[in-house]
Amino acid sequence: MKTTLTPKRLAAARAALKKANQEYARTFPGESARRQPVHTVYGGAQLFKAETARKMGQMALAALHEYAPNARALAGCLELDADIARRVHGRVLAKLEREPVEDFRIDFEDGYGHRPATEEDGHAVSTAEEVARGMAQGSLPPFIGIRIKSLSEELFDRSARTLELFVGTLLERTGGRLPDDFVVTLPKITVPEQVTALVRMLELLEKDRGLKSGALKLELMVETPQSLFDREGRLALPALVAAAEGRCVGAHLGVYDYTASFNITAAYQSMTHPSADFAREMMQVSLAGTGVALSDGATNVMPVGPHKPGARPLTAAQKKENREVVHRAWRLMHGHTRHSLERAFYQGWDLHPAQLPVRYATVYAFFLEGLDAASRRLKAFIDKAAQATLLGDVFDDAATGQGLLNYFLRGLACGALTEEEARAAGLTLEELRSRSFLKILEGRRKTDATGSTRATG
Repeated sequence: MKTTLTPKRLAAARAALKKANQEYARTFPGESARRQPVHTVYGGAQLFKAETARKMGQMALAALHEYAPNARALAGCLELDADIARRVHGRVLAKLEREPVEDFRIDFEDGYGHRPATEEDGHAVSTAEEVARGMAQGSLPPFIGIRIKSLSEELFDRSARTLELFVGTLLERTGGRLPDDFVVTLPKITVPEQVTALVRMLELLEKDRGLKSGALKLELMVETPQSLFDREGRLALPALVAAAEGRCVGAHLGVYDYTASFNITAAYQSMTHPSADFAREMMQVSLAGTGVALSDGATNVMPVGPHKPGARPLTAAQKKENREVVHRAWRLMHGHTRHSLERAFYQGWDLHPAQLPVRYATVYAFFLEGLDAASRRLKAFIDKAAQATLLGDVFDDAATGQGLLNYFLRGLACGALTEEEARAAGLTLEELRSRSFLKILEGRRKTDATGSTRATG
């Protein structure tokens, strides 16, 4: 038949669609290939030292040895399968020895409080010097940054001064270098103009200090209803990210400030409160496909026993009470972390060294429990070269491929999975490192085509 939808007749529609498609691709580039840490440890600026992460690891190991010295004890505390607990326990030990903290935020906000101007000035300088020292001796976590105070009318000048003192001192001590994956966290955002103001500060600091444009990245904190919906009732997070002008790498849910803003009493403020789940859903809906990483909040019940060792050894009864208190806090955090993971929040906050064993144990168990099924699904998918597959009663189509690959990438990055376990899905290390399901398929198709040619030649 004669076709009438010619390129000429469709030119105007095609041009308009091309513009819209290009704008969509800029706004929704897909999940970032950048590694995402499984947690952020928040600590008051007054306490930070270059060795903080290492010391936290030592304290975390001590807590694990004291309260879950073997896989059986860990399984009993967190109600894990015995085989999973055996694999998890060894990997958590190795993680705490090798890389106990993945991300650390030097906090000048809630974890620091309001102090005399000269005191905060001093800590802005001293923490920058400690970060520089940590860079020199290789003791910093792979991700690090600072949280300034909000940019409200009352705190704007204080926040700007702390930021400049910290960044300026750090660059002076390091010869103009920033730590890898350094970020500035902005709390209690209510209007996009606060994000824009931070961007202007970062631009000026880059210009004044000879940094490459865009070198200073930022994170948004979702702690107010206005961070989710603007005064017109529209989703606010897209506008906040747009105001960051390409600098935004993450959005963190501040569960307790957020729930408090609805007058939820402290006794009922929780990681699993329905209002927090609503916020998570809105964050997902607003930022899916943008490349902005999402992080959940923290369990605010610390795993600390009531009895401290002193001149006299603890009695058996005191040790038992300590263990019960710590295990109760660990089980609570395990449930909270699992709640986040099941909702695709793969990062959360930690506030105390004794929380680190549970953070890693829960994350590792989550990945290991799903390993066999994910391996079979991904292998079947790749073998079919992106044709829709039916494995058992689970149907996968092409859109699932990257999600399955991301499962292995996340598990490998945090230490939950070994390279051998990842390769069980039929992937090579080179394919895993490509971080792209489409690239893997393209490579497989080229190999198949070459093989076919040789076979028939």
